[in-house]
Amino acid sequence: MRKVTYKSAGVDIDKANELVKSYRRFAASTNIKGVISDVGSFGALFRPDFKKFKDPVLVSSTDGVGTKLKIAFLADKHDTIGIDLVAMSANDILCSGAEGLFFLDYISTGSIKSYVLKDIVKGIADGCREARYALVGGETAEMPGLYNANEYDLAGFGVGIVDKDEVIDGRSTRIGDVVVGLESTGPHSNGYSLIRKVFNRKELKAHSKKLLAPTRLYSRAILSLKKKIKIKGIANITGGAFYDKIPRIIPEGMAIEINKNSWRVPEIFSEIKKAGNVDDKEMYRTLNMGIGMVAVLSKRDADKAINILCAGGVGAHVIGKVIKGRREVTIKG
Repeated sequence: MRKVTYKSAGVDIDKANELVKSYRRFAASTNIKGVISDVGSFGALFRPDFKKFKDPVLVSSTDGVGTKLKIAFLADKHDTIGIDLVAMSANDILCSGAEGLFFLDYISTGSIKSYVLKDIVKGIADGCREARYALVGGETAEMPGLYNANEYDLAGFGVGIVDKDEVIDGRSTRIGDVVVGLESTGPHSNGYSLIRKVFNRKELKAHSKKLLAPTRLYSRAILSLKKKIKIKGIANITGGAFYDKIPRIIPEGMAIEINKNSWRVPEIFSEIKKAGNVDDKEMYRTLNMGIGMVAVLSKRDADKAINILCAGGVGAHVIGKVIKGRREVTIKG
């Protein structure tokens, strides 16, 4: 009778252990002050420097990349999808005004393909360095039968820190304030179920470079801006986009009016709209339309803020204003 091993069942522990050596190298490149353990320990150890905070608050977020992964599979390109994973959590954490501490990843796959997993983790490390997070650990799970051999799924978890008095939550917003939009690199990591519906396989492959453009990380730009200007509210334009995400930072009795002619919408969004005959409201509720994050500021600070953001490599525009209303967003133009 043939002996059954874990490897013959589809799980190669030796290959997974070999990959950990690469993971350690990538993780080490993200180390910041506070990391006191190596990747591979049972639990990641991190000692925050609480001394520089009066009343420190930890901010956490977890997320994935969604069906953007399907485009990565189709194009067999996996070196930037890890950046997307970091950005999905890091940009949410940033909305509270928090700086990054550490990040962990979870990769589940049908079959370990070393070159794919190395590219993924290298991308995660790239994203962590850009957002100034330490990649302190993670998990790679080989699960034949649950995933196809050439597919995988990703999840990430990040933790940041901010002084309680410096938490950004929209409460100080006033009627007459302006909304500054920070440019995206493309669809980022949301709306891909719609994108995959309107484009056929050949079109998806043709557009794959634009569709796989990694999500922009706004940490350096926003934290630099925060040191010089009071930011009253920040919204990360992800799932639900303008209509669902921005209302989270609008106080009672107020609303936000967006002028869609105040920035140039990247061509990829026009192509999506045309291919699926998608109406405007659906576009602005599903996709970021070229604006990946918005910040609410006093009108007097707008020009200075835009100059600071542009100098930091992030294009920005005044795209709207705060008006009287019922915590809703209207889009005009």
